[in-house]
Amino acid sequence: MEKRQLKKFLDEKAVRYNQPDFIVADPVCIPHLFSKKQDIEIAGLFAAIFAWGNRTTIINKSKELMQLMDMVPHEFCLNHSDNDLKKLLHFKHRTFNATDLLYSIEFLKHHYSTNKSLETAFFPPKLLKTNKENLVEQGLIHFHHYFLSLEDAPKRTSKHIASPDKNSGCKRLNMYLRWMVRKDNKGVDFGIWKTIKPSDLICPIDVHVARVAKRFQLLNRKQVDWPAAVELTKYLRTLDASDPVKYDFALFGLGVMEKYS
Repeated sequence: MEKRQLKKFLDEKAVRYNQPDFIVADPVCIPHLFSKKQDIEIAGLFAAIFAWGNRTTIINKSKELMQLMDMVPHEFCLNHSDNDLKKLLHFKHRTFNATDLLYSIEFLKHHYSTNKSLETAFFPPKLLKTNKENLVEQGLIHFHHYFLSLEDAPKRTSKHIASPDKNSGCKRLNMYLRWMVRKDNKGVDFGIWKTIKPSDLICPIDVHVARVAKRFQLLNRKQVDWPAAVELTKYLRTLDASDPVKYDFALFGLGVMEKYS
């Protein structure tokens, strides 16, 4: 398929999946339960962290956690009591357990005590002044170190917060950044973060997306890792420089929904 035809094909697939009907069966439905900015951020972060394995289970466990937080996650993180935390002791999603959850809430309380948005946990002013390129890579590295910077950070929790400097593809956090940063009139992504532009984003990549990308010769790298995510995004920018990650909808839809290979 020549490039002009490929762009037309992927644009059509992106439009097909970037619509409200997509929300219901995707983890992005969790932050869509909320209207307050901080609730969207927190619900989205947990939904993204949980986003591996069966999507129905991911959504159900994310809803369970939001209900345990009385459907006010920002208020819960800032003002919970010891009794409130006791309700969380039996929570578990795959390898994410109560230890990871309690620490995550401690971190969120620490951050929101002095910040109005989780955006600054990824992209603090100091980072933006010193880095004009590779903003997402530097932001994800910063978030990993910052998230685990509290004195009692459990070593086990680090595996749930991916980082490019560990050579991870960071699929789930790149997906989270897509939710927070991309803004269009389709109603899926929120676009509530303005520090970076959609053109800065890196495409979420997993085995499904990588398989489709290789099928259409968008990706040469064999490993599904950070360099692969960067390579794929670099190609997608040749199709749409201002919004390359809109093609995440197309590649995900082809790989998971249509089982295209």
